[in-house]
Amino acid sequence: MTERTLKAGFEIVKFDESVYEEPAEGPKLTRVTIHKRYQGAIDGTGVAEVLTAQGTAGGGYVASERIEGALDGRHGTFVIQHGGLADGPDQSSYGSIIPNSGTGDLAGISGQAMEFEFQVLTLVYTL
Repeated sequence: MTERTLKAGFEIVKFDESVYEEPAEGPKLTRVTIHKRYQGAIDGTGVAEVLTAQGTAGGGYVASERIEGALDGRHGTFVIQHGGLADGPDQSSYGSIIPNSGTGDLAGISGQAMEFEFQVLTLVYTL
């Protein structure tokens, strides 16, 4: 198995957000469903369920996303779990491919998944 790194651009094709708590003080909490279209290194779609905390100076999110399509010419699906934090201008991202979530030609995929850049998924994986 060889480790590969790729950057996959995506566009958001549908964004449904609902607030489930908005206190007088502190961050607003939301639940978001995001539908994505990947093109390039990943050719396919993604659906993410996201929980966010949106404050005036900081925030964060956690997400589970199922990606379906072709990755380096191999077809199948896999699930990533990722998140991020913002403290003013400082931002961080983290994530992993869920073990044993790959199907079809992507069975056995493992690795890391992060969104360091706007609408770009960075994937470091082995298959």
